[in-house]
Amino acid sequence: MKRLLVLLALLTTFVLAETELAEPKPSMVNPRKFVFPITSADEGEISHVLSSVSNVVKFYGVDKCEVVIVAYSKGIKSVLQKSDFFDKDIQKRLKSLMMYDTVEFIACKNTMTTHDIKEKELLKDVEVVTAGIVEIIERQLGGYVYVRP
Repeated sequence: MKRLLVLLALLTTFVLAETELAEPKPSMVNPRKFVFPITSADEGEISHVLSSVSNVVKFYGVDKCEVVIVAYSKGIKSVLQKSDFFDKDIQKRLKSLMMYDTVEFIACKNTMTTHDIKEKELLKDVEVVTAGIVEIIERQLGGYVYVRP
């Protein structure tokens, strides 16, 4: 009986533990801002970034966060219209994240030039910047938190 009570006490502690939000709390006027890179063509890594973004949006709420995903280097594959993913859900998940106004996708023009990729080959609504890494730096300087899952 004592073991059961101890087990219940431990489970209750874990269940009730919540993330404590820093001040100021996220809101529509003061959203949390995040920038995520996708630099690999590895489907597992791309999937992990998309899952992390989805979790952040779910936790904070679409109206209380802004998320930027910057695809450069081999990660440019993630924002191409014709990507040959073995996992067909990746592009579905990517497109579903694109439906949120608070999630922005950016492609690196330098990478596109290197791989001879034209803007028309990108998914609809992907913005193009000169240099993906510079975009990440500037976003960080503008208050975005860099997240590398």
